[in-house]
Amino acid sequence: MYALLKKEIYGFLNSLTGYIVIVVFLVMTGLFLWVFPLGFNILDNGYANLDGLFMLAPFIFLFLVPAITMRSFADEKKSGTLELLMTQPLTDLQVILAKYFAGVILVVFSLAPTIVYYISVYLLGLSPGNLDSGAIWGSYIGLFFLGAGFVAIGTFASSLTDNQIVSFILALFISFFMYMGFEFIYTFIVSGKAGLVIESLGMSSHYSSMSRGVVDTRDVIYFISVTALFILMTKLSLESRKW
Repeated sequence: MYALLKKEIYGFLNSLTGYIVIVVFLVMTGLFLWVFPLGFNILDNGYANLDGLFMLAPFIFLFLVPAITMRSFADEKKSGTLELLMTQPLTDLQVILAKYFAGVILVVFSLAPTIVYYISVYLLGLSPGNLDSGAIWGSYIGLFFLGAGFVAIGTFASSLTDNQIVSFILALFISFFMYMGFEFIYTFIVSGKAGLVIESLGMSSHYSSMSRGVVDTRDVIYFISVTALFILMTKLSLESRKW
């Protein structure tokens, strides 16, 4: 499994895909946070915080993570190497996890350089260090779990088809629904206690909770459960080729 994980990571880093994802993420967040005179701009707002980054990043991830995962299994199916891969001394689950963790590592690579934003805001405060570091690190943890969940969804979408574009669109649609769909249902269709239960099924409410700086075990368990669910669905999708 470790050898396959290394192969997947090198596959990303030896192609333009990995670098494009990282560069696009950093350029887009950098422009919105420091250049464009919009509500996300740190300098215009005059407050030492990174709220703009954590509001913006999930929507960028909605597009970039499917771009990372769209080739995971779709490319293997199209090139006819999936069956060869499955004959290796690895279980289906090990193959899925290797591809999944490779995607998660690439997400971490894209997030790591944004620490520069934190350092910049830390130094730009009216008195250096005058910012809510707890909320910022909680938001980073939430963003990591959100990205990991999107990778699991993208891996599942890739296992359903041999077309990378179809895989991208499926991953984008499912990720968007998991992030915003339940909140939309709560806001416009169902209200009251039932609506709150429905809202709690969405990623957005749990990500928002972690962004307050409080890493609740319920939120962590939710993200782990969503990730495990889509990995299991990926396993079932791959096993269906034997039926």
